[in-house]
Amino acid sequence: MKVAFGTRDGVHINTHFGSAKKMDIYDVSQEGYNFLNTIEFGGNLKQDGNEDKLVPKIEALEGCKIVYVAAIGGSAASRLMKHQVTPLKVQSEEDEIETILEDLVKTLNGTPPPWLRKIIGQTSKSFDFEDDD
Repeated sequence: MKVAFGTRDGVHINTHFGSAKKMDIYDVSQEGYNFLNTIEFGGNLKQDGNEDKLVPKIEALEGCKIVYVAAIGGSAASRLMKHQVTPLKVQSEEDEIETILEDLVKTLNGTPPPWLRKIIGQTSKSFDFEDDD
């Protein structure tokens, strides 16, 4: 699955979605992760309530399943969800992309939580209970 990260330095997840000048895109699977590309955005990206600046970002993230950012407004989050992109806020702008990627791979190899299973299209594991009677 493709995962995007709002970053200024390519290391930390440290940008607000609306004002992000670039997003790094990775391919993530149970086997690991690979850097795909960086998407750059120009124009007026100030946090000014201008919703039109979101359109190119949302279109550029087509095919991504998750986007990690330091902050995101409710309107932008809702619009991403309508395009099947799940926005996630990190705890701190010091959170590193590599750490998130490693944790995501471990989670995919374990028992992903319901929200992640839904994103990747995996059904929950079924159990065959034997009749004890």
